[in-house]
Amino acid sequence: MKAIRLYAEPPSWSMSRRTAVQATAAFATAQVAGCAAPGSPTGPANSPAREEPRAQVMVPLQMRVNGQTHDMVVDARTSVLDALRENLNLKGTKKGCDHGQCGACTVLIEGRRTNVCLTLAVMHDGLSITTIEGLSSGEQLHPMQAAFLKHDGFQCGYCTPG
Repeated sequence: MKAIRLYAEPPSWSMSRRTAVQATAAFATAQVAGCAAPGSPTGPANSPAREEPRAQVMVPLQMRVNGQTHDMVVDARTSVLDALRENLNLKGTKKGCDHGQCGACTVLIEGRRTNVCLTLAVMHDGLSITTIEGLSSGEQLHPMQAAFLKHDGFQCGYCTPG
């Protein structure tokens, strides 16, 4: 009776498993370090160009927030949320999900409800913005603010602005 082989014979160029692992590790290290031979399919000549960090573009901006006009200079990529919190120190508007889904960043821009985590400040130059801090009239609370107090709505403050 003939024996049946359940495995293929190794190729004639066979190398040990240790040698194969060492060669693979050396190749991977060379790729990460960018040391592959120029002209090879994965070498530096064919790798995507590395982007240089972009310089900040500073833009003068005027915002009317809660009835007061504020002049500031911000990076062109600054969101309205970051301008309110970082430049004007208005902490009532929260940064929740940073994707426009939770409503914690909601303010009124020209009377319209807006998620300002998704909105660039430069797009709203000169427009009127009302935050949660600007809803009250002096000592008289806005009905929404009064409802939060009456029903003990304040906990973490995550949803307060929205």
